Amino acid sequence: MNDLDQNSEATTLRRLNPAGIRPPFARYSHGVEIPAGKRLVLCSGQLGIQADETIPEDAGAQAEICFANIAAILEEAGMCLANVVRINAYVTDRAHMRPYMDVRDRLFGEPGPASTLMIVSGFTRPEFKVEVEVIAAE
Repeated sequence: MNDLDQNSEATTLRRLNPAGIRPPFARYSHGVEIPAGKRLVLCSGQLGIQADETIPEDAGAQAEICFANIAAILEEAGMCLANVVRINAYVTDRAHMRPYMDVRDRLFGEPGPASTLMIVSGFTRPEFKVEVEVIAAE
C-alpha cells in the first residue's frame, strides 16, 4: 500500500519543484515547505537490522527494514510515512541504489519528499548496505 494514499495533514505540505530548474531525477521533490506551527519528528539513521539482530544480505530487504523501523518510530509519535518531508539515504555501492529506490518509490507517491541519496564507503559493520534517516512533519 502506498502510505501517501492515506488522508492526512501531510497533504497540506507544499512540494517545491520550480519549472525553471531540471525536474527531479527520480520520485522526490526538490523541496518541501512546512507551514508554520507544524510539529517535526527527526529520525536517526536506521540500518537494515531486525530486532532479533537478523541482517539480510539483499540491499532492498535492508531498505525495507529501514523504512519499517522509521514507520514504527513515526507511529510512536502519532505519525506515519505520509508525514515524511525529507529523506537522507546512504548506500555502500552504486549497485544498491536501484533496490533502495524501488522500495522508496513503492512507499512514497508523487510528488515524493525531498530526498538525497549518497554512496558512502561503509557503516559501523560491513554487512550493512543501506541507512535511511528522515524528517517528518504534521
